[in-house]
Amino acid sequence: MFVPASQAAPAPSFGLSSSLPGSKGGKNGRGKRPLRLYGWLGWSRSILWFSVRSLCMEFKSCIMGSCLPKLVLPMEWSIYTTPVERSQDQFDNLEKHTQWGIDILEKYIKFVKERTEIEISYAKQLRNLSKKYQPKKNSKEEEEYKYTSCKAFISTLNEMNDYAGQHEVISENMTSHITVELTRYVQELKQERKSHFHDGRKAQQHIETCWKQLESSKRRFERDCKEADRAQQYFEKMDADINVTKADVEKARQQAQLRHQMAEDSKADYSSTLQKFNHEQHEHYYTHIPSIFQKIQEMEEKRIVRIGESMKTYAEVDRQVIPIIGKCLDGIAKAAESIDQKNDSQLVIEAYKSGFEPPGDIEFEDYTQPMKRTISETSLSNSKGDSKTELKFASKSKGKLWPFIKKNKLSLKLGAGPEDFSHLPPEQRRKKLQQKVDELNKEIQKETDQRDAITKMKDVYIKNPQMGDPGSLDHKLIEVGQNIEKLRLEVQKFEAWLTEVEGRLPVRGDQARRQSGMYEAQTTPSVNNCAQDRESSPDGSYTEEQSQENELKMMATDFDDEFDDEEPLPTIGTCKALYTFEGQNEGTISIAEGEILYVIEEDKGDGWTRIRRNEDEEGYVPTSYVEVYLDKNAKGAMTYI
Repeated sequence: MFVPASQAAPAPSFGLSSSLPGSKGGKNGRGKRPLRLYGWLGWSRSILWFSVRSLCMEFKSCIMGSCLPKLVLPMEWSIYTTPVERSQDQFDNLEKHTQWGIDILEKYIKFVKERTEIEISYAKQLRNLSKKYQPKKNSKEEEEYKYTSCKAFISTLNEMNDYAGQHEVISENMTSHITVELTRYVQELKQERKSHFHDGRKAQQHIETCWKQLESSKRRFERDCKEADRAQQYFEKMDADINVTKADVEKARQQAQLRHQMAEDSKADYSSTLQKFNHEQHEHYYTHIPSIFQKIQEMEEKRIVRIGESMKTYAEVDRQVIPIIGKCLDGIAKAAESIDQKNDSQLVIEAYKSGFEPPGDIEFEDYTQPMKRTISETSLSNSKGDSKTELKFASKSKGKLWPFIKKNKLSLKLGAGPEDFSHLPPEQRRKKLQQKVDELNKEIQKETDQRDAITKMKDVYIKNPQMGDPGSLDHKLIEVGQNIEKLRLEVQKFEAWLTEVEGRLPVRGDQARRQSGMYEAQTTPSVNNCAQDRESSPDGSYTEEQSQENELKMMATDFDDEFDDEEPLPTIGTCKALYTFEGQNEGTISIAEGEILYVIEEDKGDGWTRIRRNEDEEGYVPTSYVEVYLDKNAKGAMTYI
């Protein structure tokens, strides 16, 4: 930089030995006396300083006033506070801001990805939930879904499955329209940002290079000016010294002129470099940098617009499925409106209608007459008097009525029910038989269609022997014919049972038929089941002859019990009810907690104990419900707790 005169290096000391080039001091000089500064030397030196300073200031004012734009800083500013370095700070800030924008975009992409994962997980859970509560095919549960409320529930499950599908659509659309697109855009944005900042760095490096060239030229000019100043001072010193030869003075003068010329050349070079730098600086700040900043601004605005469009797409993806979700919800509401309680009640009636008629009135038993019971012929086994008769019947037949019923029900649960469905009430039996007949007719129709198809194929083979041997189908026709014959026999068998049941079903207003139907529908199946339970063939299967024989024996025994006045069973102990037992099933008796009762038959290992409340009320209760105290003197007395 330029150094003012007040800050210039101090002049050589007045007592300094003349050891400079050309001086006459020292071994080769003409004397060792110190140089002395006379008055005219000081005057000439002041003139030289003034001329050099004026030259420099003139050049500085010329250059600064006419060539430099307003952005050019004063020459006195240090190189370390250049405009290039200050613009570098703004590039760093922009670089941080644009990187932050990319981070925000990537954060939004991550948010959408997690939303899609939630939608997929939610849809999967909804589908699993719908599948979990769907009725299993060919199961009892599927048969129960014939009611309108259950059908509505099935419709709800199906709609929930469709509802889950819409959440899958949301996930797919968000992935394809937002996540994938934004991920690709982020990669493009990073490349574009890298390119813009590369151009900016390149422009900065160029202007920094120009600035360094300017500083180098300026320092060279400053150095040459100082050298010219020192050469001029040396010349003046030599010229003022009377002891210096003319040759030395001339040499000092030529050296001063040379240094002055070098200063002029440096001045011209500095001027040219300064003009070039100002031009480059103008282009840098008014053309290159604004263009780069404009591109960065456009890039940033595109990013902002793109994230806004993605948010709008995010909302549109949800909005697109709202109508379909609304239809799913409408389907659920419509299914709820289709529930018909009257229809469901009618289905229950049809499913469990027994076909039995209510029992007749119980006749008055006059105990003032001789002890003879009369039991109404139309009474059922659940009356008190009939309960005692059935208990006697069970005792004489060496069996218990309740354990028999329990065993029979267990066998039905295991699928060992009779083929004619005689274990069912008349109405239910009729429905099952009719259903079986319909199924067999469908099988017959299927076999008939197969036979017709084989017959047609055989005719084709007969007409076109090259297509096949007609005789190869004969064994198939025979097999199908045998199947049809077997199915027809089965249909006849079930139709006979169906006709029998329909003939036994009671007709309102016909008292005689009602009583007969009640007797046949209630007594005969029980006897048949008892016969099947008690008698079996050696291989474990029941035979028709044994069943009929036992049926006749049981009916004869039952007939005899009507007229036998058998003594009641003796008590073998007492018991205390530990829990309340309702005794709603046939052959049982209800008890209350803490009640004291009589034991007339101990537990035979089946878990039931026969007790008596009074002379007329007897029945079975679970052994675990009572605490038994048997009489030790009674025959076969045992204690069960």
